[in-house]
Amino acid sequence: MPRYALLIEYDGAPFHGWQRQSTLPSVQGTIEQALARLEPDLPSIATAGRTDAGVHALGQVATVDMARDWDPFRLSEALNHHVRPAPVSILRAVRVAGDFHARFSAIERRYLFRLLQRRAPPALEREKVWQVRQRLDLQAMRDGARHLLGRHDFTTFRSSICQADSPVRTLDRLEVTALARPDGTEFRFDVRARSFLHNQVRSFVGTLERVGAGAWSPEDVRTALEARDRAACGPVSPPGGLYLAGVGYPQDPFA
Repeated sequence: MPRYALLIEYDGAPFHGWQRQSTLPSVQGTIEQALARLEPDLPSIATAGRTDAGVHALGQVATVDMARDWDPFRLSEALNHHVRPAPVSILRAVRVAGDFHARFSAIERRYLFRLLQRRAPPALEREKVWQVRQRLDLQAMRDGARHLLGRHDFTTFRSSICQADSPVRTLDRLEVTALARPDGTEFRFDVRARSFLHNQVRSFVGTLERVGAGAWSPEDVRTALEARDRAACGPVSPPGGLYLAGVGYPQDPFA
């Protein structure tokens, strides 16, 4: 059976996460229903990472085995037709080797979190950014983020329902930048690692927001990390500002 990789963009707001659910809308379920219009009885698709309810994707990757030998462009066009009107877009479909797997072949996941500091609530970007009203100190957040880089036990920064076998992960990048806007300032958190724990990125951002607001010092982030205690974490940021920005592979199938 020919295998295809799909590069997927979606608005996570109307979905209860990526993973297929029996009664609730999901991104996986939406794409699989579209695939079933093309070929019945297909196996389920595999994904690089299961996003939570309300989390978006700019570059999610999934793999699927088809019975027919589809032209990749026609496959993407057909899927985009059948997923309508759901806010899901197949950016590209490519034929890949049979041993390529969206999850197990990945060597990096990249996340983007958008935090908007302004007084008025966002009307056009509701559920696309996390809006806070107080001013934030960019340098303080950068100083706090440095304590999280590298290989650590991230028990403090993972959900209590996380099913990962180990809380140890290596965080390769956590860069905070600020973009001036006419209505305020947008802070962007670029986070990269081979793999992440459940709610890890949102826990990072919620904690660093407290640093930016002056409620925590940058050193408090290190203290929380070393506590290895979920109770030591700052508040978890809401899902609407989080985007799965991309997935890295030894050889990019979409290049």
